[in-house]
Amino acid sequence: MTGYPPSDPTEPDYGRLWAGRVATAVVAALVTVVGLLIARGLFDVAVLAPKGNGIWGNANTITYALCAAAAALLATGLMHVLSLGTSAPGQFFGWIMVLVTAIAIVLPLTLAVKLDAKIATALINLAIGAVIAMLVSTVAATARRRRRDREAPTATLKWDQGPHYYS
Repeated sequence: MTGYPPSDPTEPDYGRLWAGRVATAVVAALVTVVGLLIARGLFDVAVLAPKGNGIWGNANTITYALCAAAAALLATGLMHVLSLGTSAPGQFFGWIMVLVTAIAIVLPLTLAVKLDAKIATALINLAIGAVIAMLVSTVAATARRRRRDREAPTATLKWDQGPHYYS
């Protein structure tokens, strides 16, 4: 031990991080439902359900929302692992989220469905990825607490007493 204080006087508060995990999952699921409602209701685009199923679609709507929630949970788990083992977890998390979101945008564009459904799904995936990335980054940055000293405090010296290593 060098005796110098740590450069970062805080440490992660994993309880708050995982509480934010649940909230992020709920928001991601709701973003999915809102995106589907906008695509189906406002633009009359059949995303993940035939037009005959109406604005709420079918079981695919619930599956899509649950997958978005699962992605949020996985993203928080990724941030947790990165904060344990890397020197710049925010940087790595940002790059991983950009690349995963890019895959989620490009993938529906390769499917054999109508162009409007492809574009609507890609935009919904963009919104989901952006929301997850922003919320997990924010939660991870704010889920910090002051680091507790792990060593017993040293005795305070009087001003005329020199440090013990000069004796």
